[in-house]
Amino acid sequence: MNHRPLHDGWTLSSEEAADLITGVPATVPGCVHTDLLAAGLIDDPYLDDNERRLAWIGRRDWTYRTAFTWSPDEHERTDLVCRGLDTVAEVTLNGVRLGSTANQHRSYRFPVRHLLRAGANELSVTFGSAYAYAEERRAALGERPGAYDEPYPFIRKMACNFGWDWGPTLVTAGIWRPIGLESWSGARLAEVRPLAYADGTVRVHVRVERAAEGPLTLSAEVAGVTAERRIDGRAAVLALKVPDPELWWPRGHGAQPLYDLAVRLGEDEWRGRIGFRSIELEREAFRFKINGVPVYVKGVNWIPDDCFPSRVTRERLAERFGQAADAGVNLLRVWGGGLYESDDFYDLADETGLMVWQDFPFACAAYPEEEPFRSEVEAEARENVTRLAPHPSLVLWCGNNENLEGYADWGWRDRLQGRSWGAGFYHDLLPGLVAELDPTRPYWPGSPYSGAPGLPPNDPARGTIHIWDVWNREDYTRYAAYRPRFVAEFGFQGPPAYATLRRASSDEPLTPGSSHQKAVDGQDKLLRGLGAHLPRPRTFDEWHYLTQLNQARAVAFGVERFRALMPHTMGTIVWQLNDCWPVTSWSAVDGDGRRKPLWHALRRAYADRLLTWLDGELAVVNDAPQAWSGELELTRRRLSGEPLAKEVVAVHVAPRAVTRVELPPSVAAADDPARELLSARLGAVRAVRLYAEDPAVAFPRAAFDAHAEPAPGGYRVTVAARTVLRELALFPDRLDPAAAVDDQLVTLLPGESAVFHVATDEELDPAALTRFPVLRCLNEDVTP
Repeated sequence: MNHRPLHDGWTLSSEEAADLITGVPATVPGCVHTDLLAAGLIDDPYLDDNERRLAWIGRRDWTYRTAFTWSPDEHERTDLVCRGLDTVAEVTLNGVRLGSTANQHRSYRFPVRHLLRAGANELSVTFGSAYAYAEERRAALGERPGAYDEPYPFIRKMACNFGWDWGPTLVTAGIWRPIGLESWSGARLAEVRPLAYADGTVRVHVRVERAAEGPLTLSAEVAGVTAERRIDGRAAVLALKVPDPELWWPRGHGAQPLYDLAVRLGEDEWRGRIGFRSIELEREAFRFKINGVPVYVKGVNWIPDDCFPSRVTRERLAERFGQAADAGVNLLRVWGGGLYESDDFYDLADETGLMVWQDFPFACAAYPEEEPFRSEVEAEARENVTRLAPHPSLVLWCGNNENLEGYADWGWRDRLQGRSWGAGFYHDLLPGLVAELDPTRPYWPGSPYSGAPGLPPNDPARGTIHIWDVWNREDYTRYAAYRPRFVAEFGFQGPPAYATLRRASSDEPLTPGSSHQKAVDGQDKLLRGLGAHLPRPRTFDEWHYLTQLNQARAVAFGVERFRALMPHTMGTIVWQLNDCWPVTSWSAVDGDGRRKPLWHALRRAYADRLLTWLDGELAVVNDAPQAWSGELELTRRRLSGEPLAKEVVAVHVAPRAVTRVELPPSVAAADDPARELLSARLGAVRAVRLYAEDPAVAFPRAAFDAHAEPAPGGYRVTVAARTVLRELALFPDRLDPAAAVDDQLVTLLPGESAVFHVATDEELDPAALTRFPVLRCLNEDVTP
């Protein structure tokens, strides 16, 4: 077996404008946008309003060409292997058409040995306009309703390329995953699908492609255990049994041991890693059990980390996974408007213990089931279920995002007039393929979904729900009206970090309108969402701080509320972890990879141990493997810090459990709500609650002593409060775009202090780290 990458010497041309764009050096893997950007032919699509001015790229045809030399070798077969073509492509070698493609989500293999020449060869891939293809199929099959007036249901391509309420409309084309020649003789491993079980059993399913008939020897090895058999056909199964395997656990529940597995067929070898664990899904409660143990899901939704996926390296993914893990997250939901992610993505999930919920790529639209779509969906699903089956981190296959709800509740039924909409995929094709290829994992038809086709999809009483009346219409305190089993989507918008906004906009000065905003009425909803919770901003700096703070509070309110309902509620998946470009959105980490205040609030809300307020009670949430015992101190204080009433309650909370403590009358209500607060402390965990909304509180003007000094890796900033300091935050990216702080949104009582660590390689002005607009709090004394 010999593999030769073909990643060098490519050029890009537009056949429609050969005099303008021809022979542009191209990077493979890559895409048209990144090649044009590298050549200086377009402005950065992520800056200012460039996105709109570059819409023509998705309307053109594009051709990639390269020349390479080839020398005949001893092998019998040579294939051109295309791991990813985006999307409508015709592949030609030495003037001979090899075939056409129309699916970004799968790979292609073409036999080419008979066409290769000793010496020079020319390979070309011509990409037709994804828009033209999708619009042609739409005209032939009939309109399908969806969330956006774009033809994404009619092409098997990353849907969010066509724009979303957080993403730009940048319809890509290109060789987006590796391409190369693969030479082989006799037989090759066309497919290896190991299924591992908690008892140590491994069943290795193999499919063989042959150049000649005859017996073959297939072998496998894992953890010193080997198996071997002779095969005469084109498929076989090898069974191995590892004695007393170490089990793979999600983060916070145990270790993540992985085992190397090698499978050999003659000279061909497949290597991968597997993990031993079991997964159960209690369907009505939507409760995951890993290795027989119920796991509360502390999740975040994942969207493609870049509109141009070839730019997403393993190092970049590792940074995002680290940000998720450091925020207490234990599950990533790969959302259905994106991709089946890269091998690096699932490898990192295995290593870090982040569970993966994988949507099949269908989102927010009715999808046609006619050919060629049905065959394409089956091909991509077969390939990707097989590819991802070895990964212990993968805990769920989900049929789609919001399409079942759309059909039931969004008026699609009448508009469809009997046309197909995807039900056959979600209720027949996909569950059948998962049952055939990956019976170690549960399948769920879609989200939201209540467990049966005849039930209302978004019923809080069973299955999964999405909560979007909050943000769109309702105040975030409406989360308290829900008693769900599992919340798979909910969130609230906030702008990106200052440095991200500054990089993405040439506006001078910056305004709230300087940030990309793709949501309908998004800017108005940001201000309306402040409700009675925060004052109205008068300046850009106030807008930026208050809307980021409100995002953090809204999401934390929901997360804490739902965690306090455990075990009735057994999971939340916040919308969303990441962004694909600089934009005002629901993310905790913005498009430049900077952590927003929401990230810090999420870290507190997802901590193993949490104190939170719930309907006149204090919920003591313990998601740690050890019991949590101690004396709970409840103190009603004046804003000056003077105690007015104090109660001490002995509490004991079992592992993975919640205890509720009724607030004693002396602290349950204030004599003067505008001038008092309530603090709760149990061990090292503290929570502070005001008796009135912040604008109604008689805060003193913030008074404090602050000092910044150099420290290893940056600076140490110490803030000592002389008055109450509400939602103290530090924004060092205003001084150095690469600087980051270790904490945000801290409330200090008089006499308390906080230490912030600023990571930076630059020499900063220490005084600037201790004053507006870098150091902020809600009751600061700033004259606009």
